[in-house]
Amino acid sequence: MARKTARKAAPRTAGNKPRSKGIARGKDSKAAVKMGLAAGVKAPNFSLPCADGGTVCLADFAGRKLVLYFYPRADTSGCTKEAIDFSGLKSEFGRAGADILGVSADPVRALDAFKAKHNLTVALASDETHKMLEAYGAWQEKSMYGRNFFGVVRSTFLIGPDQRIAQVWPRVSVAGHAAAVLAAAKAL
Repeated sequence: MARKTARKAAPRTAGNKPRSKGIARGKDSKAAVKMGLAAGVKAPNFSLPCADGGTVCLADFAGRKLVLYFYPRADTSGCTKEAIDFSGLKSEFGRAGADILGVSADPVRALDAFKAKHNLTVALASDETHKMLEAYGAWQEKSMYGRNFFGVVRSTFLIGPDQRIAQVWPRVSVAGHAAAVLAAAKAL
């Protein structure tokens, strides 16, 4: 008989507001719908500093599709593979009318080093405050080796030219993911 485990309440932030648990597994998960991040909903706005200088905001992609992918940490194995896969398909995404933006909580200098080290061609942005990550449900409580902590959950959003969410991939597995997102972008 399987044993049920109690779920621990999410820690509170400085403002004494509970942190969002984010998007659970499955495209049409109750958590995704509860957060309002289901298909058809207006994508949350953002303005973030970018690798290579400057800032990027949602309005910069008006009239184009946007692949917005969140990754836990620059220059780690899974994140590197994902960024290389998206970079390798960048021209095909462009032909499908889609731009790609990767977001992590890493500082800009780490993103610059990551891009240079792996010759990445996709745009990368930094959200050290976690505000945008929280708005998209990508900043969640995680557990590793018996330790609980908050971090970025690998997830992807396909945003249409109307800046509405077209599709959500919560808790992404890297293998084949970029190709699956490309197929969805072509179909949109």
